[in-house]
Amino acid sequence: MSKTILCISSSPRAKGNSDLLCDAFMHGATEAGHTVEKVRLAEKNINYCTGCCSCIGGSGVCAQQDDMADILGKLIAADVIVFATPVYFRSFNGPMKTFIDRVCPVYTHVSDKDVYFIISAAGGALPVESTVQSFRTFTGCLRNIREKGTISITGVWDEDSVKGTRALQQAHAAGSKA
Repeated sequence: MSKTILCISSSPRAKGNSDLLCDAFMHGATEAGHTVEKVRLAEKNINYCTGCCSCIGGSGVCAQQDDMADILGKLIAADVIVFATPVYFRSFNGPMKTFIDRVCPVYTHVSDKDVYFIISAAGGALPVESTVQSFRTFTGCLRNIREKGTISITGVWDEDSVKGTRALQQAHAAGSKA
């Protein structure tokens, strides 16, 4: 059965390590017959949450006029969500945090999803573990989320350090099985 897969990439570099892993996942998923779309947060105009509460206490939608409204619709429609990020100080980076905060207007409608985490880190296993925990804190606010896997690589400093690694093969394989 074909699925709709939405990849949210927070890499500031179009060919950064987490973005390349995301592309490998997408390639595997496309080969398996799924419909896949990637949203590169660095290419979108997404403002940070101002805490105005209009999304929960008023109209039910965010008061801000930016690219997030379109992404929220895709998030609700997706069967599978892939979160791809580099690690910054043992967690996902600022664009991913801003994205997560802006899910507030629809978080009760984001349910029955499979999720994958793609993480690239310059450091060792601890930054990956803490980043996964940060993602779990977010997905724990959603309903009936099924964590399907984490694809991670450590020790990658340069932009394309992931090329030729086992992690790239793992990302492709995970996409094939999504």
